[in-house]
Amino acid sequence: MTNEWTPIRISALIALWNEGLSTSMIGNRLGITKNAVVGKVHRLGLPKRNAPVRHKVEKEVIAEVIKLEALRPGMCSWPFGEPGTSGFGFCGQPAAPDRPYCTSHCSRAYVKITKDGKKVEAA
Repeated sequence: MTNEWTPIRISALIALWNEGLSTSMIGNRLGITKNAVVGKVHRLGLPKRNAPVRHKVEKEVIAEVIKLEALRPGMCSWPFGEPGTSGFGFCGQPAAPDRPYCTSHCSRAYVKITKDGKKVEAA
């Protein structure tokens, strides 16, 4: 694809931008670089978006990872590790009522974003 900004290509950029796709994802779809997307967005005066928040990944202390064969109903099925590797397993702690995860993992899995962008724990 050429680096020419046709009306159709600009419309596609605006639609993808409004969907919330990242600049690199938009670039991949349009066959251009992320920086070309950033430049065109700036020149078009499209509304700025907040940068994604990158949280520091905390290592979880896992008492024991439960293998799939040992996982039973009522146990937390929060996955740990890379599927297909020997270290892959599940939390295994008692699950919260009517949930597949323990209360600790439910607080991570069930999060709602309010209209003002704040995260709140889902019920």
